[in-house]
Amino acid sequence: MSEDGEIEEPKKKKGLLVPLLLGVILAAVGGGGGFWAVTQGPLAPESTVEEQTDDPGEGHGADMAPTDVAFVELETLVISLGAAESSRNLIFSASLEVRPEYLEEVTELTPRVLDVLNSYLRVIAISELSEPTSLARLRAQMLRRIQVVTGTGRVRDLLVTQFLVN
Repeated sequence: MSEDGEIEEPKKKKGLLVPLLLGVILAAVGGGGGFWAVTQGPLAPESTVEEQTDDPGEGHGADMAPTDVAFVELETLVISLGAAESSRNLIFSASLEVRPEYLEEVTELTPRVLDVLNSYLRVIAISELSEPTSLARLRAQMLRRIQVVTGTGRVRDLLVTQFLVN
């Protein structure tokens, strides 16, 4: 209170807006610069996305000619799921997409591929198969296991032609 009995209003602090905006702008510029440095600048990994997709042994080949692809048909697998009393079965058949030069090698390894698929699918729970995203997840897991068995760059994709639980 002042001598006249009036209440003094607190002094408004001017100038807080400028440092605050300056801090936000500097943070955004610093974040963008850090992102650039890690993804494309001096701190970027040696192999970039362009280099990875240029490898003819990898990728799904949207830019490839139809003659650059061969398929290895796999036998149909009938796999018992759950307890013997429930008598639920998974009927699974698929094809492997391979480069033509690896067709014979992958065909010779078909028994190992079937063994890996059979072993993997036997441990899948019935409840897991009912999820909407289960086929995509299972397909990715099976493809990774197949690529380990056949060697890097030989099998490009796993094409599921039949996936039936009865």
